[in-house]
Amino acid sequence: MPETGALVQAFSALSPPGQALAATLFTWLATSAGAAGVFFYRKADRRVLDALLGFAAGVMVAASYFSLLMPSIQGARELGLVSWLPATLGFLAGGVFLWSLDRILPHLHPNLPMSLAEGPPTRLKRATLLVLAITLHNIPEGLAIGITFGAAFGHGPSALMAAIALTAGIAIQDIPEGLAVSAPLRREGMRPFKAFLYGSLSGIMEPIGGVLGAFAVMTVRGLMPYALGFAAGAMLFVVVEELIPETQRCKHSHIATFGFMAGFAVMMVLDVGLG
Repeated sequence: MPETGALVQAFSALSPPGQALAATLFTWLATSAGAAGVFFYRKADRRVLDALLGFAAGVMVAASYFSLLMPSIQGARELGLVSWLPATLGFLAGGVFLWSLDRILPHLHPNLPMSLAEGPPTRLKRATLLVLAITLHNIPEGLAIGITFGAAFGHGPSALMAAIALTAGIAIQDIPEGLAVSAPLRREGMRPFKAFLYGSLSGIMEPIGGVLGAFAVMTVRGLMPYALGFAAGAMLFVVVEELIPETQRCKHSHIATFGFMAGFAVMMVLDVGLG
């Protein structure tokens, strides 16, 4: 595919942190595109939202396995380590990291009353708490992209293409996440542009996490298999703790399940087909 070759060539001209920054700015743009849905309708259909959130969960689960855990195991073998150990330790550490953030960062998930806000007591406004909730989701996504580009350094075009495939999958699932912030705010009476702005800001942690992840892996190459496992654990924590329960609130479980399967299939095709 000529387009794919040109894309790999363009990314090859950048350093891994530069690649991670370019990729995560693209995923931030996808979040903003989803948030822009508030300019076209005031109220998002709950069935559509559940399907999209299920799709996002499927993408994240597939990415955790195909783009993160499998390369972690392979990278450990290349470094002469016990193949399963770095992936396991990193995976568990990633879950604990997100659990810790969940406890110390005040946030509120969409469609819930203020009384169910999580984290320490706060006087922050509802809109800010909604943005912080989606920001939690975007931290592991940014780290995953950055770590994958860092791990691809020196491993040829196929490894770089796998990182680009992961970026594409996360960008696709960032669209419903942007909408998940902006749509509830618009429904509550916030002006469309302000609701869009809040939805867009929820993706700001992806470029930060991406650059940090790439720098970490580039600085300490032996960290790579642990870092890949860490990103997988953090992503799956978000899926099980937040996304899947959210899709089960309104009796649209079959729609959400098919959305999950579609998301998993898309990410699997992207990673295996392109990577």
